[in-house]
Amino acid sequence: MRNMSTAVLYNDQGGAEAAVEAGQESTPTTSSSGAAFGLFSTDFKKNEDLKEMLESNKESLKLEAMKRVVGLIAKGKNSSELFPAVVKNVASKNIELKKLVYVYLVRYAEEQQDLALLSISTFQRALKDPNQFIRASALRVLSSIRVPIIVPIMMLAIKEAAADLSPYVRKTSAHAIQKLYSLDPEQKEQLIEVIEKLLKDKSTLVAGSVVMAFEEVCPDRIDLIHKNYRKLCNLLVDVEEWGQVVIISMLTRYARTQFTSPWKEGAIFDENNDKTFYESDSEEKKEQTEAKPYIMDPDHRLLLRNTKPLLQSRNTAVVMSVAQLYWHLAPKHEVNIVTKSLVRLLRSHREVQYIVLQNIATMSIQRKGMFEPYMKSFYVRSTDATHIKTLKLEILTNLANEANISTILREFQTYVKSQDKAFAAATIQAIGRCATNISEVTDTCLNGLVLLLSNRDETVVAESVVVIKKLLQTQPTQHSEIIKHMAKLFDNITVPMARASILWLMGEYCERVPKIAPDVLRKMAKTFTAEEDIVKLQTVNLAAKLYLTNSKQTKLLTQYILNLGKYDQNYDIRDRTRFIRQLIVPNEKSGALNKYARRILLAPKPAPVLESAFKDRDRFQLGTLSHSLNVKAAGYQELSDWPAVAPDQSVRNVEVIEPVKEWAPLVGKTKKSKSEDKFYSDDEDEKEEEGSESSGSEDSSSSSSSDEESGSESEEESSEESDKTSSDSGKSSSGSEKSSSESEAEQKKKKKTKKAPLKKNKLTAGDSDSDENGNGPVAQSSSSSAESSSGSETDSEDDSDSDNIAAQKKKKSEAKSKPKVEVKSKKEVSLLDLDDFSPAPTNAPKSSVVSSSLLSDLEGLSLSNVSSTMQVTTPSFGPVKTYELLHHMTGKGLSAKYHFPRQPCLYQPSMVAVQVILTNSSDHSLEEIHIGDRSPASLNIHCFNTIERLEPEASVTVSMGIDFSDSTQAANFQLCTKEDQFSVSIQPAVGELLMPSTMTEEDFSKEQGKLLGMNETSATITMATANTSSQAIGKQVLSVANVGVVSSSQNNVHRFAGRTVSSGAVVLVSLEQKESCAALLTINTEKSVMASMLLRDLKQALAQA
Repeated sequence: MRNMSTAVLYNDQGGAEAAVEAGQESTPTTSSSGAAFGLFSTDFKKNEDLKEMLESNKESLKLEAMKRVVGLIAKGKNSSELFPAVVKNVASKNIELKKLVYVYLVRYAEEQQDLALLSISTFQRALKDPNQFIRASALRVLSSIRVPIIVPIMMLAIKEAAADLSPYVRKTSAHAIQKLYSLDPEQKEQLIEVIEKLLKDKSTLVAGSVVMAFEEVCPDRIDLIHKNYRKLCNLLVDVEEWGQVVIISMLTRYARTQFTSPWKEGAIFDENNDKTFYESDSEEKKEQTEAKPYIMDPDHRLLLRNTKPLLQSRNTAVVMSVAQLYWHLAPKHEVNIVTKSLVRLLRSHREVQYIVLQNIATMSIQRKGMFEPYMKSFYVRSTDATHIKTLKLEILTNLANEANISTILREFQTYVKSQDKAFAAATIQAIGRCATNISEVTDTCLNGLVLLLSNRDETVVAESVVVIKKLLQTQPTQHSEIIKHMAKLFDNITVPMARASILWLMGEYCERVPKIAPDVLRKMAKTFTAEEDIVKLQTVNLAAKLYLTNSKQTKLLTQYILNLGKYDQNYDIRDRTRFIRQLIVPNEKSGALNKYARRILLAPKPAPVLESAFKDRDRFQLGTLSHSLNVKAAGYQELSDWPAVAPDQSVRNVEVIEPVKEWAPLVGKTKKSKSEDKFYSDDEDEKEEEGSESSGSEDSSSSSSSDEESGSESEEESSEESDKTSSDSGKSSSGSEKSSSESEAEQKKKKKTKKAPLKKNKLTAGDSDSDENGNGPVAQSSSSSAESSSGSETDSEDDSDSDNIAAQKKKKSEAKSKPKVEVKSKKEVSLLDLDDFSPAPTNAPKSSVVSSSLLSDLEGLSLSNVSSTMQVTTPSFGPVKTYELLHHMTGKGLSAKYHFPRQPCLYQPSMVAVQVILTNSSDHSLEEIHIGDRSPASLNIHCFNTIERLEPEASVTVSMGIDFSDSTQAANFQLCTKEDQFSVSIQPAVGELLMPSTMTEEDFSKEQGKLLGMNETSATITMATANTSSQAIGKQVLSVANVGVVSSSQNNVHRFAGRTVSSGAVVLVSLEQKESCAALLTINTEKSVMASMLLRDLKQALAQA
């Protein structure tokens, strides 16, 4: 039942979510559950009053009537005659009633199209309703009216909904795309535009639905996926389950067209090869001269890495999807990780077992080793259905080898005794297959099958005979005894197939049993007319063969049988008889043919190959309906073969600017500097490169260069920077790569560290970062082009190693030609000095100079839940509050403090960035500082790399990312050293779970209008007199919450906007000053719990002097 209920919840197509919601709301109002169910179960006469109730003036009566109507629909009763009465209430002001009316309309709009069309203007108005559920329901009803005349209206509604602020409405628009396409395929081009727009959506709610629309409307438009490939891979874990299935299926097809095959002989995988990126030039050249082994594309690896956690999903379809993805895309040595998950699914319902076993059967033919350790999971249970039993039998036969055959045959002996005749027969077939596949047990199997010939059960005997016939063909020399034994049993066997098989064996090996064969023919001549057709045909064959080999004894018998056959009712037998007579009995007419009679009839025949029924199923993609039925189903899309040469991978690179600036360098491998507490090596080249980097980024904002120059330079710089640190952001699977790439990134950040000292409680304008969509620099006029260069330092995902190497070389050659602007950057930095930098003067020019190409790339990028009017900005004010994580007494010398830097998190946009300062207060060095277990286990933390060694009195700052899921619940985890583990927890203030946004006053009012009622929290507060100026208010609000200031035309109204980091929900704060120190503080957001907590914190901050 549980799986069924989740299916209902997740399949939103037919308005099930709204129905479920409606059902939940209906429960409190019914006086007793018994009475409520009584209403639904009685016959329809009791519901005659429904029409009157729906037409009454009382809202409560209408609501009660609608609940009963929805109840009737849920019971499968037809209530379409109430349509006119229900549709009148579509314009009701009552939200609950409106929702129920829409649930009804979605169900019946298709049947009562004319009546539904009359209300079309109401649906159009509802598309502008402030409540997201009403907007979505209206679109759903509109797309359910299957009338070609309203196609343009539907098209317009879909386009508007696709740009809606609510992800739920955007999801519904993706569902409507498929309905419109089936109604009018000519709209394909326009719909593809909407799909392209929705594919860029960052909301996990929308992802699955839009990919479903993509698969339905334009599955061949692979080019739409390129730019969204990495985003889809990263969102996959958070998408709802049915969305995951669709996305995985689509990405499997995509990957087969974009990457080269990982199944080549002697393939070496990128994890082992990453180190070459950091080796010297000479080594690189050596590498290039050698023939390159297979290196997996980082995007290919990204897909495999991000789908792996879904093997733990509770939804069987998701697990099956990931299994087929690994089967079709993963290197052969990695496929084994899906085995355990597939075996786990066998505990599910028999329908699920059936599909999973079919797929395992196909897999086990090609790769026995995968499932051998779990052989016992495929033993048949008495409670299994026949179709499950036969599949398990199939798998056990596939898994049989010399090592486990004795165990398997013992199992089979039990199965043969089964009451289920079809299963017993299948077992005998399986024994035959084992006998042919494993030569060591052929004799054992044959003897066992001969014993079964004396079984009381006809089907068992018949099947045994058929299988023995096939086995004897493989090695007939030793088996005349078995043939004699079968001849003795011939009279007792009644199954036609078995009798025919024995006759065929007699004829084929008649020279080995010269005494018995004629006698069997004599018996057959007696009963010829009463036999089945298949037996008659084999009797004619036997007679012919005996006539050729032993005509003295059998000539008359043969003539008698041929005469009987000549007048048989079945034309097959009559034809065969005439043919045989002409072939074996010489006369004038037959001519030369009878010379060859012996060669024709007694030709040596090849032994049959006993094969698995699943042998040819691997031509279909696993997990598909076509694979299950073993025929090509409608809508099945072939998996293409791997391309010989991988297409250009740069098509997946997205020009997304992600902030990378950190205040203090991350510690990667500190082993470089074991001798001293200096952090960087003394290598001259490194210093030079590092100096040029910092000077380059400084250069781009310096007033000496002209605007155009600076713009192009910053772009050039940013592309190099992004190449350099790309491996840093693309969470690489190998630890060594992580640490070395981070230490590389540190050198770049060395200069930037000077700009933002930890001790100073202000972020300078030059320090602001752009959001992950790159809207920051465009939106802020004061931001300099230096920001665009530093902001784009990290590309969204890994580039190829070769790109990185090229960028490195280019960098080095440029480093020599660029002038050194700052000499200070050449100075060595020690860990202890990090806190004491003086801020460098920021001479940012007023106008934002971003090159035109970058601007065009940035245009049109929209945020997950934020409309195009709203962009995420960087905090203009950032007081740093430091909290204690671990006291040095508790931590045995290790102390830890943390603060929220209020920067977008590098590792994942849904994470809050946290910086932790670790200090060693003990008198000995601490080793292997890392993060251990976390609680709850599902907590998503991006840990810092293990710090190999921290010297006494040294401190180091590291970065973490924590997904608090928009909750102030503490993140608990263990901070571990080599010897000890300390439980610590980070408790975020509600204001730290936000990201600042920028918008105009007009947009603010529009957004606020959509978030009224339940989504609004307000209170009248008394402010301290010191806090009444607009500057002071801004300062206090920003100290509590990480929000952006919205410019205001009224002096007494202050507005702030932000969004939640994890889900991207909009948070609007407005403060209206009344007379003296009173003020009205209002917070609008869908997250009502966060709103009340934020209100409390702001009230407290503004009341303090």
